[in-house]
Amino acid sequence: MGPGEGARVQAGVLLARGVCRMLAAHGLAGVTEVPLANGRRADVMTLDRTGDIAIVEVKSSVEDFRSDRKWPDYREFCDRLFFAVPEHFPVELVPEDCGLILADGFGAEILRQASEHRLVPARRKAVTLRFAHLAAQRLQRLVDPGAVMETAW
Repeated sequence: MGPGEGARVQAGVLLARGVCRMLAAHGLAGVTEVPLANGRRADVMTLDRTGDIAIVEVKSSVEDFRSDRKWPDYREFCDRLFFAVPEHFPVELVPEDCGLILADGFGAEILRQASEHRLVPARRKAVTLRFAHLAAQRLQRLVDPGAVMETAW
């Protein structure tokens, strides 16, 4: 880790926690650090009761936003793409077709909905299965930290 990177990572973790709290309050399932089939990793992925999938890309600072240009690669794995940013972030940097979430370590608020880009059925099934498998593995690790689990994804 470079200088200041630990503080940036910690800020991102807190923002993701606030996002997940907001999602839970709205009845959505949120999972952090979700590996995608293209080798990328979504900061937060949500699955609603109808099967719609959203990805929330957490950006803790302008530097974090400008240095990471992988986010367009997330679109092929979700119906909607959001950015979660802290209060001091210049929101005009967030692309218009992406949703905007204002977050801190305790909660979050959606300021702008994301444009919808519907997944094709085969991709939706694959992403949903990956999401469910990852969530089940993490739950099992909480119940039985000593369990040996194979990661097939």
